[in-house]
Amino acid sequence: MKTSTMHVLAFGTLLLMLGCAGSAEEKSRAYATDLSSSMDSISNATTEDRGSSSAAVVDKKDTTHKFIRTAELKFKVKDVIRTTYKIEDITKSFDGFVIYTKLNSDITNKITLPISADSSLETTFFVVENSMTIRVPNTQLDTTLKTIAKLIDFLDYRIIKADDVGIQLLSNQLTQVRVKKHGERLTNAIDNRGKKLNETTFAEENLLNKEEQSDNAKIANLQLNDQIDFSTINLFIYQRTDIKREVVSNYKNIDVYEPGLGNKMKESLKFGWNILEALLLFLLKIWPIIIISIILYYVLKRVNDRMKKK
Repeated sequence: MKTSTMHVLAFGTLLLMLGCAGSAEEKSRAYATDLSSSMDSISNATTEDRGSSSAAVVDKKDTTHKFIRTAELKFKVKDVIRTTYKIEDITKSFDGFVIYTKLNSDITNKITLPISADSSLETTFFVVENSMTIRVPNTQLDTTLKTIAKLIDFLDYRIIKADDVGIQLLSNQLTQVRVKKHGERLTNAIDNRGKKLNETTFAEENLLNKEEQSDNAKIANLQLNDQIDFSTINLFIYQRTDIKREVVSNYKNIDVYEPGLGNKMKESLKFGWNILEALLLFLLKIWPIIIISIILYYVLKRVNDRMKKK
């Protein structure tokens, strides 16, 4: 009886352990599934929505605030040149325009290795980068940023600003009205009471200054309205370090061009033969002088011998 009871307890404990293990495994699988789903959603958000920001969206219901919206992005792409062309097309498609672009290659390192007597392998490490400034309608800023975000391989940073210049616009408008009224009063004063030359000249100069202030306030408002209507986006684009290899002439290894010992001996024999050849040719050219000299030598020798015998 005790034995059967022990068996029942052992069997129940085993079932409990298996049930707990199965429950833990199911929880682990569920946690892994949730984690995978979360990572996918984060990845999709980083790819599709990293260009979106409330600061870049125009609120049509807000008629009080006047925002100048600007954005600045730095990011890495796979091909800077192709991405530049795509961004230019995107800008044009949203009725914007490019006001600045500087595409250049920044050389980070250069290695030259000799591979033969007269050639070297030059390896250049460089980074292609581009600085761009584009302007798009403020209503298209958020859409433009989202479209550009699809081209990003790695985002360094993104800055979006919305500066409210509504009060500044109102201040410039009030300045225009105030200066206009003051100018009208000065004009009436000049027409009615400006009889002396000095007084008239001073009043007209004062009027001219007031008109200039009014024009400056008007121009400032035009500039602000232009910045409100068209948002400015500054982009800095770069790609992974690239390599270019090129075979170039070796200007440093001059010693390899010096001939060896065998060539030097050959050149020396040739030089000596040239001297001997020149000497033989010279003797052939003066053969009459040589014959006359020999004849004179023998004649003089015979004369000298006869004189000795006498």
